[in-house]
Amino acid sequence: MNMHDDHDHGHDHPHAADDAPPGYYERLEIAVRELLIEKRLIGADEIHHQIDVIDSRTPMLGARIVARAWVDPEFRARLLEDGRRACEEEYDIDFYDDTGLIVLENTDEVHNLIVCTLCSCYPRPVLGLPPDWYKLKPYRSRAVYEPRQVLAEFGTVIPDDVEVRVSDSTAMVRYLVLPMRPAGTEAFSEAQLAALVTRDAMIGVAPVRLPREGAP
Repeated sequence: MNMHDDHDHGHDHPHAADDAPPGYYERLEIAVRELLIEKRLIGADEIHHQIDVIDSRTPMLGARIVARAWVDPEFRARLLEDGRRACEEEYDIDFYDDTGLIVLENTDEVHNLIVCTLCSCYPRPVLGLPPDWYKLKPYRSRAVYEPRQVLAEFGTVIPDDVEVRVSDSTAMVRYLVLPMRPAGTEAFSEAQLAALVTRDAMIGVAPVRLPREGAP
């Protein structure tokens, strides 16, 4: 499978038929949700509200966090020390669960790549919904045993003297990559920097690049 062909495209990937019977975890989720509503521990409106909150998150929030870390050394230090706490304190982000957020900094010596080998755990509070390719089994497995090849398929060639570290997200810990600030952006404002940061850069499959001259 060519990962580069699948990323950042608008088309849908094949999914199971809509009339397929629900799986174990889907049945479990339905049963727990209905029980909680029946016991009046939560209301159906609260569930719908939380879904709306989750759906409203986009990678632009993460991009703002990255840009802030590039221009504010004190915030960068706090972000690397405790990603979730820094985001909550500075951006009033609701993480809506108990997951932690670990921010991994790319350097000239280390390139970080994020994956979830078991399912599709993802830092949704700061990046929104994961891309389709992130959830596919070929990416989830190949990112672990041949990360350089996967990165190359995204157009990201990592020099041999740079270590590639793959971090596996879990139900309790999510990761966000703090990519390197591109050269030539010294005069950029924080907003201009944020506009350069892509979702793929914060997963680790691509660096932050300056727009090509003449590109729209």
